[in-house]
Amino acid sequence: MSSLFVTKPVEQLIAETQGSERSLRRVLGPVDLIALGIGATIGAGIFATIGTAAAGDAVRPGAGPALILSFVLTAVVCAFTGLCYAELALLVPVSGSAYTFTYVTLGEVVAWIIGWDLIIEYAIGNVAVAISWANYCNTLLAGFGLDLPRWLTVDYRTAAQKMPEVLAAAPHVFGVPVVFNLLAIGIVAVLSVVLVWGVRASSRATTVMVVIKLLVLGLFVVVGVRFIKPENWHPFAPNGFAGIAAGAAIVFFAYIGFDAVSTCAEETRRPGRDLPIGILGSLVASTLIYVVVAVVFTGLVPFPALQSMTSSDQAEPLTVALRYVGRSNTTIGLVAFGSVVAHTAVLLVFQLGQARIFMAMARDGLLPQSLARIHPRFRTPHVATILTGIGVGVLAAVSNIDEMVDLTNIGTLFAFLLVCLGVSVLRFKAPDRPRPFRVPFGPILVPALGAFFCLGMIAHLPKTSWIRFGLWLAVGLVVYTLYGYRHSKLRTNGSSQAASALTRPST
Repeated sequence: MSSLFVTKPVEQLIAETQGSERSLRRVLGPVDLIALGIGATIGAGIFATIGTAAAGDAVRPGAGPALILSFVLTAVVCAFTGLCYAELALLVPVSGSAYTFTYVTLGEVVAWIIGWDLIIEYAIGNVAVAISWANYCNTLLAGFGLDLPRWLTVDYRTAAQKMPEVLAAAPHVFGVPVVFNLLAIGIVAVLSVVLVWGVRASSRATTVMVVIKLLVLGLFVVVGVRFIKPENWHPFAPNGFAGIAAGAAIVFFAYIGFDAVSTCAEETRRPGRDLPIGILGSLVASTLIYVVVAVVFTGLVPFPALQSMTSSDQAEPLTVALRYVGRSNTTIGLVAFGSVVAHTAVLLVFQLGQARIFMAMARDGLLPQSLARIHPRFRTPHVATILTGIGVGVLAAVSNIDEMVDLTNIGTLFAFLLVCLGVSVLRFKAPDRPRPFRVPFGPILVPALGAFFCLGMIAHLPKTSWIRFGLWLAVGLVVYTLYGYRHSKLRTNGSSQAASALTRPST
């Protein structure tokens, strides 16, 4: 049993990634990292979740105008975790994010669990984003008179449950209707090519998309601010703190992504300076943008009108708000375009992060070695990137978005929880190791607060999320037993005794 919790020495981990054919190119600076962080964070959340968070639903009270405080509350929770990510990313400046951090702090089996869990945050979360992107893109194309057949824009289960006419109109192969989401497959395929091409190209593409969606959000604010009615902010918190807390739980999805910056540690020019700037800078910038948009949104639409929105209206809150105050179709179309761009940026960064997590696990022998291959020209993990693209594309083509979203929040919060615990563990196991950045107020307070709030948010998730998450982890442990445990390089190379080096000061 003790071998399951063997930890990997930091020196060994860093040495394996330096001066070898598997090393990545260090090309990213602070602006690139902030752009990647904002690109991953500002996306489906701000364009899709604020309607439900403000109005509530059948089982949760709405925050109303206090949605502003919901964003601030969630940002505070994420800030504790962001500080922990920054310290560990600098202490272990290689790809892998929470998986790598856990390997050097809590042991191999826990690292496997978190690596398997991160598939939920990145790949499964990206399936949901790809489906949402396809919905917005289909609406945008329809505005230009381009109407795709419905059997190319939905998944089979949705069509079977709610759209029998789509099944009837679809072509049949051996009597089975062909129904799949072509747009979702298309966007994932295009972004996979961009990611194989190189991280610099990916960073530039993300920067362009970040600028576009910030301009579109700015357009929403500039156009909407003229139509704000202060009376719409009263009562400010119609459901008290319960509504604010419920809103925070919903908009947590809007913050998933800032931690993706840590997956680029190995490709950062000066990680000691740039990584904290990238992680915390993107978190602060995203929060400020969210608060401003929330102020305008709740000032445009009164709380009773928010409650009367249909679920489809709540899924497109910004365009609905502009329509509510009588803005032109051109303005509404531009905001819809911004939503498509925002979703694209999230897809790009999350695809980037998932491939690097697969690469890190393959380097350690826990996944097949082919996933650790680096393209000789582009210096990117092309095999892992292509495999991620195929998996996300296939699932996005046939899956229901609700099934994918249910897993995302609990998987992300679980990863955040282990990162917070990892900071405290490593402070005591390796107290003398140089740390370019330290979580303030010692090794206990901030990590403990981060872990506490993560547990609190997990406790308020629906039971179905717990069940699906438990099943997912069970499958992961089976895979680890059959493959990862047997092929672990740390164990097969006879270097498990070297784990004690973790407690020795760096020379």
